[in-house]
Amino acid sequence: MLDYDLHEYPNGIRLLHKQVLHTKIAHCGFLLDVGSRDETLAQQGLAHFWEHMAFKGTAKRKSFHILNRLETVGGELNAYTTKEKICFYATLLSTHFERAFELLTDLTFHSTFPARELEKERGVILEEMSMYLDAPEDAIMDDFDAVVFGQHPLGINILGTRESVSGFQSADFHTFYDQNVRTDRLVFSSVSNLPFKEVKRLADRLLAPLPARLGPRPRLGLGSYQRQTQVETRPISQAHCLLGGPAYPLTDPRRVPFFMLNNILGGPGMNSRLNLAVREKHGLVYTIDSTYSPYTDTGLFGIYFGTEKRQLARTLGLVNKELQRLREVTLTTTQLHVAKNQLMGQLAMSEESNSGLMQLLGKSTLDLGYVEPLSDIFAQIGRITAPELRELANDVLTDQHLSLLQYVPEGK
Repeated sequence: MLDYDLHEYPNGIRLLHKQVLHTKIAHCGFLLDVGSRDETLAQQGLAHFWEHMAFKGTAKRKSFHILNRLETVGGELNAYTTKEKICFYATLLSTHFERAFELLTDLTFHSTFPARELEKERGVILEEMSMYLDAPEDAIMDDFDAVVFGQHPLGINILGTRESVSGFQSADFHTFYDQNVRTDRLVFSSVSNLPFKEVKRLADRLLAPLPARLGPRPRLGLGSYQRQTQVETRPISQAHCLLGGPAYPLTDPRRVPFFMLNNILGGPGMNSRLNLAVREKHGLVYTIDSTYSPYTDTGLFGIYFGTEKRQLARTLGLVNKELQRLREVTLTTTQLHVAKNQLMGQLAMSEESNSGLMQLLGKSTLDLGYVEPLSDIFAQIGRITAPELRELANDVLTDQHLSLLQYVPEGK
């Protein structure tokens, strides 16, 4: 059972702490239930831009002081933005935990988004966009979101557009913050060797006085999905392909079984069916994998590979053959047993990362309202049947359901 402490303050902020005695390192951070899907069309890229601008000044610190506060004691300060989350987090010796906690609170709640820093960071983000455009294996992931979700915010690139990013001013960040940040939809999560009472003593001083920001913040629902096929010609040397479509949301009971089905098909193991069939047997790709990303009200499944242009049709045919095999052939008892053991082993190893555990505590609390113990997830995996997996394959992995996006090199 996952043993951790939880305390909720009257303002709605939840404090989560897991004590791990055998480490000297503390991992801590704020996870906010806000992401790029909460932007309007005019705000495309604003959540990610806010994540950058949070480091550029607060009511009592300039950018230099923020960046040096943890670096001078050997710590690391970082952040990221996803479709549904923003996270500000730190890693450092637990003897300096208070320093990190106070700094993270300052930049999360008291950023001023100074205009003098805005133009410099705008240039940084525009360069980040160019970097992604120069990496087709990254760009196709973002473009595929638009193929599946269209103009819904889930289909918009997290970075936004050059036009939107070029137009943001300081007031836009304050507006987005006011519209979306709710104290009952954020958590402070930590994993360290510190006792909970010491962490809570700091939280009583730093979190308890923060004003409550409550009230509804509805998210735009999804429209109907239409399968699409798109082929784009680009000045690249290799063909890139993404095949996929909508899948199950976080709260769907089919989430764990489908996660296992995805693991069998193209998960991180070198023995995944796609890797064995396409790379090991035929040598057509360097990388081929499938991913499953569940969101609060939907999910996204996708298969990615890159190959020579002349091998594109053959590679895609092998992929479709593996999908057909999952739809038509029920796993044997031995195959099912191996798949269960492999997934349970991978999940257990992922919990060995204290940084990942800190984020897991926060994300699970925000998404589900509780943290699933690994034993509960193992129990769910143990109940999965072979006919159930075949049924899921026939629900999601069908020709009628999967969209296709290809980047094809120019010329012959």
